[in-house]
Amino acid sequence: ASERPNYWALTIYLAVVTAAAFALGRARHWRWLVVTATCFAVLWMFPGIMERGTAAVTAHAAHAVIGFILAAALVVSGFLFGPDETEGRVEPVSSGTLSAYLLAAAALVLAQNHDVIALAAFSALVAGAVWIAFKTEAAAAAVPAAAVLVTLVLLDWALEMAAASGVVPGGPTYDPLFGPRLVDNQLHFLVGAGFAALFAGSGFLVQGRSPHPLAPILWAASAVGAPLAILVALYIRIVDFARSIPFAIAALILAALSAYATEQIAKRAPRPGSAAATAIFASGAVAGTALALTLALEKGWLSVAFALMVPGVAWIGQKRRWPVLRWLAVALIMLVVGRIAWEPRIVGSDLGTTPIFNWLLWGYGVPAVSFWLAGGLLRRQADDIPARAADSAAIVFTVLFAFLEIRHFMTGGDIYAGETGLAETALQISTALAIAIGLERVRARTNSIVHDIGALAVAGLAVAAIPVRLAFLENPLSNPVDVGGPFVNLILLGYALPAILVAILGLVARRTRPNWYRIVAAVTAVALALLYLTLQVRRFFQGPVIAFGPVSDAEQYAYSVVWLGFGIILLFVGIALRSQPVRLASAAVVLLTVGKVFIVDMGDLTGVFRALSFIGLGLVLVAIGRLYQKLLFPRRSTEVAAG
Repeated sequence: ASERPNYWALTIYLAVVTAAAFALGRARHWRWLVVTATCFAVLWMFPGIMERGTAAVTAHAAHAVIGFILAAALVVSGFLFGPDETEGRVEPVSSGTLSAYLLAAAALVLAQNHDVIALAAFSALVAGAVWIAFKTEAAAAAVPAAAVLVTLVLLDWALEMAAASGVVPGGPTYDPLFGPRLVDNQLHFLVGAGFAALFAGSGFLVQGRSPHPLAPILWAASAVGAPLAILVALYIRIVDFARSIPFAIAALILAALSAYATEQIAKRAPRPGSAAATAIFASGAVAGTALALTLALEKGWLSVAFALMVPGVAWIGQKRRWPVLRWLAVALIMLVVGRIAWEPRIVGSDLGTTPIFNWLLWGYGVPAVSFWLAGGLLRRQADDIPARAADSAAIVFTVLFAFLEIRHFMTGGDIYAGETGLAETALQISTALAIAIGLERVRARTNSIVHDIGALAVAGLAVAAIPVRLAFLENPLSNPVDVGGPFVNLILLGYALPAILVAILGLVARRTRPNWYRIVAAVTAVALALLYLTLQVRRFFQGPVIAFGPVSDAEQYAYSVVWLGFGIILLFVGIALRSQPVRLASAAVVLLTVGKVFIVDMGDLTGVFRALSFIGLGLVLVAIGRLYQKLLFPRRSTEVAAG
């Protein structure tokens, strides 16, 4: 303990001890001694690291610089006095020692709030690490470590300023490159630009030199990731999250440079790691474009732009078969999904009231089309996770687009409105059934498990909503609503149209789905059709409001006649289609009518209506029996007649 601590004395002492340890470790090839000395030397950076004053900061910076120089001279393989290098191999002790001193220097910058001396020392060590790694690939892993630390330092600087400023001077239209904040932050702007150029240039220049793949991959990752991260940090510091065309142009320049690097490396003779490095640079081009769109666009156009990039990435991946591009498409899809989950209205309260041609069309319709196209492109190579992700997103966005457009239309633009009605419910269910029919067609062509599951899921949701919503909650028999005209009315929309769509769905899936699927479709279609006929009869006798009215003898008799007629029609349809489920449904309707006649009509009807009910039922049953005998069992009937 001392009342007058001397950091320079400690720095000189640690330099001597560290040099001795590194020299002994080099002479004896004791890697453990080098690692131990490095760890303790870095830990000695932290006592007094937050003390202000030029002497303290300079001594701490000198400690990091001296240790780094000693490590470069004595520890790094293939450099100065270090051990011999195995060509192309990334050596962990060499890279780790340099990275440790980089970490110590970065900690000093953060602790001293970006003091000029600390920042200069850190910048010198970053440049030194890149130069050493350029000379010997044993230290290549120090390059991405330096890139990460540079990003952390600049982000700390940027977020500190963003938190302190709160809002951008001048508002969203403020031009950062010609405003006072660039002048105020000129040092960090120049440092960031220098680092970006350093990582990007060196990462491109070293490609094709190594006989092993790891080093070029590390360089490529640093060349792509560091400039983009630095640009984001500068953007946050100078613009504070406002829209900025100049920074968007800078991002486009980075994208163009990455694209140029991609093409240049692809033209060269194949080398270890070159394919992966090319894919990384290609990903950088896409990421730079996405960042440019992020910085330039506002409202919902950003999610639209990301969605439009997905088929572009898929097309590039088809031309350049780099697996990373397929996963980049997945990342873009997740960005769009996250953006929609954060604000389903895309642009908040500015959604508008115009039917169809509103922000839902751009925010959901455009991504849906983009994902369908991307799924087809990705599936040409393989039906893997990226292709299935695109197909899944296409189905989800298609369903959401249709449902939300209906919701928007029915509520006058408020998709969060709490009330629903028969018309909206009917449109939602009919739309879901139409989508399921389309997915069944697509599934037959693609044989994709995603389209298979999607068709089942959408159809299942629609069929499950029919008894809950249409049969009970929104049934006009229990809700006093005006159903409309005698024939073109809500009953037609809510029950006849879904019945037709369910029947079509059963026919489309007749040869591709199991028997239970066809049975469910047939039962649902028949139930909806029967419910439609019942409600339509009710509308004929009761008027536009059919709830809670008395039932006359004529109305009660009409139900029996209509039900019997429907049962007969179903029988003919089942015979024509050779469909057992339809014939069984016909039998069920006829039995239901028989039960109604004997249980309800016998007690409620009087006079001629009761007689007509029983006479009509008897004639129909006799006719049905003869029809089954003639059409379904012709041979047996002939044999009986001959006998």
